[in-house]
Amino acid sequence: MVPFREIVLKVHSRCDLACDHCYIYEAPDQSWRTRPKAISDEAISWTARRLAEHAEKHVLPSVSVILHGGEPLLAGPARLRKVCEELTAALDGVAELDLRIHTNGLQLSPRYLDLFDEFGVRVGISLDGDKAANDRHRRFADGRTSHPLVLRAVELLQSERYRHLFLGLLCTIDVANDPVAVHDALIALDPPRIDYLLPHATWDAPPARPNGSPTEYAEWILKIFDRWEEQGRAVPVRLFESVLSTLNGGPSLTESLGLAPTDLVVVETDGSLEQVDSLKSAYDGAAATGFDVFRHSFDEVAAHPGVRVRQLGLAGVGPECQECPVVRSCGGGLYTHRYRSANEEAGRDPFDGPSVYCEDLAALVGGIEARTAARLVPAALTDPAELVAAEHELTRTLLARLNADLAGRGGAEWAEAWRLTALVDGPALDEVLTHPYARSWLLTALEALRAGRPDAVAHAHRLAAYTAAAAVRGRLELPVTVGYADGRLALPTLGELRVGAPGGSGRAEVVSAEKGFRVRGVLGERFETEVECPREPCGDWRPVRGLGRDGAPDPALDDLDPYRDCFGAPVLPRLGLAEADEWSGRLGAAWGLLSATVPGHAGPAAAALTTLTPLAGDGGAVAGRHGYGALGVPVGLTGDALALGLLRGYRRTTFRALRDVADLYALDGGRHHRADWRDEPVPVSVLLAETHERVAVAAYDRSARTLAETRRALEALQGAAELTVGGKRLVADVLSEWEEAARG
Repeated sequence: MVPFREIVLKVHSRCDLACDHCYIYEAPDQSWRTRPKAISDEAISWTARRLAEHAEKHVLPSVSVILHGGEPLLAGPARLRKVCEELTAALDGVAELDLRIHTNGLQLSPRYLDLFDEFGVRVGISLDGDKAANDRHRRFADGRTSHPLVLRAVELLQSERYRHLFLGLLCTIDVANDPVAVHDALIALDPPRIDYLLPHATWDAPPARPNGSPTEYAEWILKIFDRWEEQGRAVPVRLFESVLSTLNGGPSLTESLGLAPTDLVVVETDGSLEQVDSLKSAYDGAAATGFDVFRHSFDEVAAHPGVRVRQLGLAGVGPECQECPVVRSCGGGLYTHRYRSANEEAGRDPFDGPSVYCEDLAALVGGIEARTAARLVPAALTDPAELVAAEHELTRTLLARLNADLAGRGGAEWAEAWRLTALVDGPALDEVLTHPYARSWLLTALEALRAGRPDAVAHAHRLAAYTAAAAVRGRLELPVTVGYADGRLALPTLGELRVGAPGGSGRAEVVSAEKGFRVRGVLGERFETEVECPREPCGDWRPVRGLGRDGAPDPALDDLDPYRDCFGAPVLPRLGLAEADEWSGRLGAAWGLLSATVPGHAGPAAAALTTLTPLAGDGGAVAGRHGYGALGVPVGLTGDALALGLLRGYRRTTFRALRDVADLYALDGGRHHRADWRDEPVPVSVLLAETHERVAVAAYDRSARTLAETRRALEALQGAAELTVGGKRLVADVLSEWEEAARG
């Protein structure tokens, strides 16, 4: 069950306008006629009590209450004060209360705004645009215009005294109006936000389409979108921001779009608890639940079948919508707009189908995506240097999080290391932190802290070793005290020094010297040594070695780092000189095969793979839990198997890095997709990762079967609703790789 976080409280059931597009008074449901004009004291008190109970039970940090009608200001200042007082008192110490009111503004005056200022009630004003647009529907019963009075209300809200209460403007769309004139009139009022709302309609009572176009509303809205872009997005527009958010994998920002579960309930003036108000547009009684605040809890309403179906996400829309590539953005449209009585006559749920605005929504989402896709695609997807930079930024973010999560538990040792890290910050520290196993260290330390493990702080203190390595690399004569264990002092990216007696532990001071660095024991055993050539083995110093030979790439052979054991497969201890030389030769030969067979993949792989770590056995290469650039490679691989292992591993580690820094999909697992190489359908995340890898394999082995299977997977991905703009761009790039592989 999804708890309610938003309550629409009807404080008055009548209105002082006679808008002919109103979904309350002009709808099939005329229950307003039998309800009291103003909400009673008893209904107010019970609503406040029920809301507080609900918030406390579900530990809600905040709840929103929207004062609504009819026209809520007709309730009068005294009744509205009663509502604000009761709600504020009930939620005090339970949850933060966000109070709002949606009004036509005709009655708005300083006495109302002073009351709203006292209780922090923010005000949304309904206005359909310029005078001609607003007069089309929003008139008094005798036909008089309401436009000047609404402008007066907006002007009052814009005054310095009340500006902080202004929530924004709500505009109901009419395609007979000039969209640019409507938008410019609203923008001229300098609102904090604009909401454009589709007029409520169903398949039984479809929206007006003067030009007969099935996408007339999308075309109208997109003209405003173009104007909004031209104006530099000067004012937030919720509809546009919601579509842009969902295209990039984020949440919907409005109830009318997206697949977020509904968390709204309506309290009528008689205390009745109802579903979303717009359902009154469908049929008489569509919003009713049979519950009220006097006898029932909000939890009982949340369990109502009509509410539950709107909490199912992708499973809550019809089969046509589930297969639609824009469903994640449109969410099947507003639930009300799906109503078709003919479904019920055929034995189906009358809401089990697409929105009456279906073609408009598809055209709107597609139009916004086409206009913005190039800007929405993360740079990391198109530029390898940007991917490295984004990965590095993620590592630095994790380091900052570790400092915050320690919250003083690291003691003086952490504080000193953190201080020195700030002093060495620069290219040398970047070089150390971009080492892939710095990510392994940070993740290990963070997880240990969150699990409350006794070794958590010891892991965190590893920061000093990174700081010392950066100081040595940067030739900074800055003494850094580093812990050592088992007689070994490990400096990331540089190597390992045997210090003191075997198995000993303590702390040593590391300081850069003219040719290398000096180390002396400061806690535990007393010793002093100097490493003059950090890149060469000498005495007790074992450096991180390179693997390049005969023009092959030169990744680091890191068989020393304490955090390299992150592949889910056994890592080997340090290789002997002969073993390392032999392995380097085999790797060089494998790179030669890749360069000859798939040069388009070999070049990027050589640039990306900075660190190789030997693993036991002869299984496949492994992309583990580390930063970008590392690969665990079994030493038993040779020839084609090694070349293909490097290629597969490179694709896996690249995909994982892309997934780390870019939203490629959302609602993963909501649908499953066929893959010819799988017995069962898989989530989009699995299909995308495996297709990204298999296209490179197909290019290498030139198998007709692999090419055909990969092509069918790409076709499935092209229609996958879960993909973001970034995910679609990745699929397009993989398709280009497939086409090149198919050409041979």
